[in-house]
Amino acid sequence: MTRRKTHSIRTLKQARAFVLEVGLCGIFSDAKGRMPSLWDATDLPTRRPGEKGWGRRVTAIWGWKNELPAIYPDEIFYGKISGGLAVLMSMDHLRASHYPKHHRPLKECSALAQKIYAVLRHDPYPTAVLREELGMSRRPERSAFDRALQELQITLNIARRNSLEDANDTWVLFREQYLDVAEAP
Repeated sequence: MTRRKTHSIRTLKQARAFVLEVGLCGIFSDAKGRMPSLWDATDLPTRRPGEKGWGRRVTAIWGWKNELPAIYPDEIFYGKISGGLAVLMSMDHLRASHYPKHHRPLKECSALAQKIYAVLRHDPYPTAVLREELGMSRRPERSAFDRALQELQITLNIARRNSLEDANDTWVLFREQYLDVAEAP
């Protein structure tokens, strides 16, 4: 399926406008075409043959996924949806539609997800430190940890902390960062 580009995103400001316009978008292209994506809407070059690194397009999009919710925390949310797809969404979409439909109480989550949540109750943790804290750095424990962490994101029990100072994904309780969403009627 060939997608027709309707946007020419080249800057953070344009990426912000895109997310607010569409309400919900994938970070990278969604092969199933379920939703718009920053990848498909971004008009920057990919890596050329022989070029080192990711190329301008991947570098920009990878940065925007962290920068948008950190710079505009009252406007943009980063999270995961069913199937583990990373998305950005407007806070309006999160409040009005996504949270009411997809939040699940912690008691409905797996035992391992509940264990991870219990650790995060005390302090935010980067993924690698949290994995090590729970003694789950090797296979198959590592895979189980990754599934449980994703489960907590999808059920909106944890969120990535909105901070430009975090070098790696750092996790907090969803309620700590988005109390107004969690307590909305």
